[in-house]
Amino acid sequence: MSTALLTDHYELTMLQAALASGEAGRRCVFEAFARRLPDGRRYGVVGGTGRFLEALEQFRFGDEELRFLADAKVVDRATIDWLAGYRFGGTISGYPEGECYFPYSPVLVVESTFAEGVVLETLILSILNHDTAIASAASRMTSAAGDRPCIEMGSRRTQEDAAVAAARAAYVAGFEATSNLEAGRRYGVPTAGTAAHAFTLLYDSEREAFTAQVESLGKGTTLLVDTYDVKTAVDLAMEIAGPELGAVRLDSGDLLIQAKEVRAQLDAAGNSDTRIIVTSDLDEHAIAALAAGPVSGYGVGTALVTGSGAPTASMVYKLVQRENASGEMEGVAKKSKDKVSVGGRKWALRRLGPSGVAEAEVLGIGEQPSDDGNDRPLMIDLVRDGAVVDHQDIHEARARHAASRAELPRAATQLSRGEPVIPTIYEEH
Repeated sequence: MSTALLTDHYELTMLQAALASGEAGRRCVFEAFARRLPDGRRYGVVGGTGRFLEALEQFRFGDEELRFLADAKVVDRATIDWLAGYRFGGTISGYPEGECYFPYSPVLVVESTFAEGVVLETLILSILNHDTAIASAASRMTSAAGDRPCIEMGSRRTQEDAAVAAARAAYVAGFEATSNLEAGRRYGVPTAGTAAHAFTLLYDSEREAFTAQVESLGKGTTLLVDTYDVKTAVDLAMEIAGPELGAVRLDSGDLLIQAKEVRAQLDAAGNSDTRIIVTSDLDEHAIAALAAGPVSGYGVGTALVTGSGAPTASMVYKLVQRENASGEMEGVAKKSKDKVSVGGRKWALRRLGPSGVAEAEVLGIGEQPSDDGNDRPLMIDLVRDGAVVDHQDIHEARARHAASRAELPRAATQLSRGEPVIPTIYEEH
């Protein structure tokens, strides 16, 4: 299915005017970056790169798309004819998915003609801004959870396509599984789930509901125990499933107090291996507060799929270099108040200290920044001559994120408000 109309009207009117003036073929460099992190955040996590590359391969103007543009008089016939043959033929590089980023990090760099690159702006930003926001929130949650697993279960709290993208981004940032089956089918994210309150309410008694679930799904299932009375439900669950009961889930009330009470109740009856899963509008702060409790895992929904207070990464897509009248490439930059950009094509590396801890984000303007011996280059080739060369496997991205986050100074995972944990430094050549 074509992704070509997942764009803004003005992208194509800019294209029309540039084609008419003869300037559309100028070589250009565009960069996607964020001028700042969400207020109080100490690092961000790149998400959505793989989804963008999939969308790029479907960015074609077929008969239906061209007919719409003509009927709606969006652009003129000459522009429609140009779009009919559109195939991105340039080069794209950037941060691999799962990598941590900071203010002005060149997350994605597009090198092409003006015409080829400008029409990708909206597609790039809509995917990166959403998925990066989710991945960044998810990373804070999995950091707060430590070695306890987090399950993504926010599909009912967002738009249906966004739910699939959110599950993917959360998995990259450390979530163990999702409730969303389409994310499992499309991306290979592990899926999980058992029953909601409606299942218990279907039956004449909680005993009948638990019996039906255990008989169908096995004793290792997770029973939801807060429909009526938690203590009574836990006793019933143990009676029906015995010491092989997999888990109980708490979804309301004071979760910390209830978890302690339920753990004591389970242990006293010999169910020491039965896990306690908690849900109910959790975010990274609630997860951190539950660290002192006997909790085995967390189910997270609304806060995750809305970016936990930062629903966008505020990335922008700016022209930073163009071919001048002499055929040479020159830097260009926006100077308007509070929206400054830095001209010139960028390369990035992470400066590491003697112990391997990150000290700075170093951006070279015009060429690679200098490596002092143990620094780590951050950018890879994603597209060469129009062909995708790295589709960004999410399992590799997940491992990459864990390594990238572990490389940051310890203060990076503090949930209190703070500045970016490392500075961004420019080297101009």
